[in-house]
Amino acid sequence: MFLTNVLRKGIGGRQWIGKYRRPREVTWCMKNNMLKKLEIEAETEYWISRPYMTKQQEFRHATERRQRQFEELKAQKRAKFPPHKFLADHLDHLNTTKKWTIL
Repeated sequence: MFLTNVLRKGIGGRQWIGKYRRPREVTWCMKNNMLKKLEIEAETEYWISRPYMTKQQEFRHATERRQRQFEELKAQKRAKFPPHKFLADHLDHLNTTKKWTIL
């Protein structure tokens, strides 16, 4: 096992994938991008850690808005719904001649 590692010359096969892949060089640009991402993450954590409302203010604060939106959604669905039709309306075309009725 160790002998094969010693005898191995270079990277066999595809050099960027696999168990024995070529290591990527870390450039200053990569370091700079990582620092920017970490700074953004730290700022996000800062703003998340300071809530805008207290727990008492936050409790059920959007109930009225959510109820209103739900009512609007129901009204939109009702507007799209076709009007009711009765069976008499569907079979009305059969009443053209009534030969069985008494004059």
